[in-house]
Amino acid sequence: MKGTILSGFRPTGRAHIGNLIGALENWVKLQDEYSCYFEIADWHLLTTGYEATSEIQSNIIEMAADWLAAGLDPKKSVIFIQSQVKAHAELHLLFSMITPLSWLERNPTLKEQARDLKINENMNYGLLGYPILQTADILCYKATAVPVGEDQLPHLEMSREIARRFNYLYKPIFPEPKSLITRFPRVPGIDGKKMSKSLNNAIYIADSEEDILKKVKTCITDTSKVHKNDPGHPEICNVFQYHKIFNEGMTEETKRDCEAGTLGCVDCKKNAAKKIDEHISPIREKRNELLKNPGYIREILNEGAVSAKRVADATLDDVNKCMNLKNKQEVL
Repeated sequence: MKGTILSGFRPTGRAHIGNLIGALENWVKLQDEYSCYFEIADWHLLTTGYEATSEIQSNIIEMAADWLAAGLDPKKSVIFIQSQVKAHAELHLLFSMITPLSWLERNPTLKEQARDLKINENMNYGLLGYPILQTADILCYKATAVPVGEDQLPHLEMSREIARRFNYLYKPIFPEPKSLITRFPRVPGIDGKKMSKSLNNAIYIADSEEDILKKVKTCITDTSKVHKNDPGHPEICNVFQYHKIFNEGMTEETKRDCEAGTLGCVDCKKNAAKKIDEHISPIREKRNELLKNPGYIREILNEGAVSAKRVADATLDDVNKCMNLKNKQEVL
């Protein structure tokens, strides 16, 4: 094994093809190269979704089903719910004691999130400290690498800084985790923006063939290509991005035909939708089968939590010893 990996998602519901291409398929490959820990980050969800918690449990099952259907194997990877491993919270507390406030306030990802959510004046402590909890997630397992999207790179750099600071102040027990960027870190939504559930521009793994075609038909293409025979500009076309991801063998032909005006947008969209469906239909079928037995999914998550807790508790024990917080004579 090359090292240890920690990654995860917040349980916001069904996974979309951006999650699949940008993360899940990469995770599946990494299972054979690294010791892998994948968490459903329900505490992280509360940083912005603390007022809407009624669907957390059902969303956890939906998300876990997507992960398993995509190819995550509980025999190869530890798959667990974050809040079931309490060491994350204690390590978060200890790291918060050594993290300067200025590090959190300069975080560009946080600034963008606060702007998008319009919460600059009323930011909660949990959101400000999100990178510290993320660091605790990673370093609980002494992860050496983290597969991340480009927007998470500032958070990962902070994790590296916190690891360095702890190692300097106490004892060098933590690695500085490196980033692993996927081949397609950003999959566009049907409106051209980054695919997101909150923007309602996503194509989901659970979508039927008809749903996929309906969504792709709404994609904005090259506005200068009014008629079928007009020459197109694939490099600015959202649908062409889907061809690059899901129809790789025909990318050059699609590009050539579009530029020559022999491929119209209607047919191009149909072709893209078909290739997307071909890619996800086996995953969708397996997902539907898994959801028929949520108890089996819960069992996997509970077993994962037991395995994760064993490693995280050992790390926390090391940290407490390094910080001189663990009395050798303690009974408890």
